[in-house]
Amino acid sequence: MGTYLNPGNGGFAEILNSIYVDKTGLISLINRTIQTRQKLTCISRPRRFGKSYAAQMLCAYYDCSCDSSGLFDGLAISKDVEYKIHLNQYHVVSLDISGFISRAKRNGLGIDTVPNEIVDALKKEIREAYPELSDVSLLTESLKKCVELTGRKFIFVIDEWDGMIREARNEPETQEKYLSLLREWFKNNNFTPDVIAAVYMTGILPIKKGGSQSAISDFKEYSMIKPRKFGEYVGFTQKEVESLCEEYDADFQKMKQWYDGYSFREVGSVYNPNSVMQAIDNADFDSYWTETSASESLLDYISMDYDGLSKTVAELIGGGEAEVNTLGFANDLETFNSRDDVLTLLTHLGYLAYDERKKSVRIPNEEIRMEFAKAVRGVKRDETIRRLRESDQLIRDVIHMDEEAVAAQIEKLHEEEAVLFYNSEQSLRSVIKRAFFSAYDEYILFEELPAGVGFADVVYLPRRTSMMPVLVIELKWNKSAQGAISQIRDNHYPGVLEQYGGEILLVGISYEKNMPAGRRKHTCRIERYQ
Repeated sequence: MGTYLNPGNGGFAEILNSIYVDKTGLISLINRTIQTRQKLTCISRPRRFGKSYAAQMLCAYYDCSCDSSGLFDGLAISKDVEYKIHLNQYHVVSLDISGFISRAKRNGLGIDTVPNEIVDALKKEIREAYPELSDVSLLTESLKKCVELTGRKFIFVIDEWDGMIREARNEPETQEKYLSLLREWFKNNNFTPDVIAAVYMTGILPIKKGGSQSAISDFKEYSMIKPRKFGEYVGFTQKEVESLCEEYDADFQKMKQWYDGYSFREVGSVYNPNSVMQAIDNADFDSYWTETSASESLLDYISMDYDGLSKTVAELIGGGEAEVNTLGFANDLETFNSRDDVLTLLTHLGYLAYDERKKSVRIPNEEIRMEFAKAVRGVKRDETIRRLRESDQLIRDVIHMDEEAVAAQIEKLHEEEAVLFYNSEQSLRSVIKRAFFSAYDEYILFEELPAGVGFADVVYLPRRTSMMPVLVIELKWNKSAQGAISQIRDNHYPGVLEQYGGEILLVGISYEKNMPAGRRKHTCRIERYQ
């Protein structure tokens, strides 16, 4: 067994010795591609979404240098009729491109040396495994002769394939050198059909549209925008998380609030797998979403100067959604032409969840919302600073029960709404959430909270460490602000919060529905709940 050639099954054995969710069904999908025209698979996922786990699983299953039946017998893949046909039947080339990049940097070398380092490492291990191939100088010839010698084709498993593209984004010659290596392996009629049985390639970004990356355009792609048949392998499904919570006595509702939010057609809810594992292992619900690369800084992207981006970020942090056109995104970290490009990138990075049916994005869960809430306070863009200050001031005005100031700010933000949506329930709630978007430092938002008779529209519940009061907010039209307060009281909305023990403020806001734009006077009433 080698490091890159036939690395064995030790990595997957370690995974099985930890908290484990059976994702071996993914192997069945790759098996169906072997030695077909669809054998080149490229899957893009955010960091911390189990890409490396999947890579080690595939290596263990296909690697001909070991017997992995003891690891896979009893798992989902063992029920597949083709389970034994492909088990440990191929040479495996396992490459983590980020590891080569790190080694080059550690040794003071430019990353332009990485392609040659990859070739040299593979040639060295092939010669060690098959001394009779020592005189073959070209790597492609060595691989070809290895197939002839052993009768086994190769399966390539490449993790962080786009690491070179991201690291060398200002070095087109380095990128081309790396892409030429991939082209030589996977788009070469004199090599690919004879040597390659299948390829599983993962990264953060999809393959770049057009340009030099068209050299690997034969890959079938599955992304966070369109995961298609790989949707249930993006993260943990709801059923899987329910089982984990039952097994390890964890609070499922909190798990859902913190780490759910991604959703794919025919799969339903998908959870961040790393964060779920961390929460179980630490017995603590927290944000485990830590920055791993300066090139993927949330702050950098939400600071970009595009019309509508500041308003959209406020709406997203407030719990709203934003329509987005994902088609124009160039699949890189430097080509941005619009707000939509920024939102699409944040979806690929896992900061936003995409709804294919609505063509919209939203912040998926509490964990990511905390990251946004922290990042937005570092944005230096004037419009964002203004919105943040206004939101902070609005919260202070509510707590100090300054009814006129609260009404004026809600009226100002409400006028930003399009005429067609001004009076819709969804629009009204969006205004409230956008107005209070900076509240996420201190509060957790609940919408349609079951309370008394019916549901409380918007409730801001203080975090455990906060000394702020609960805010129960109702926004109505053609009714007095006092009438909105009366609805809160008559329907006993605060009743569900009585065990909270802290202060509760009732906030009623109203306006006249049929007045023309600019003249819809808003009024506010704030009362303490006894």
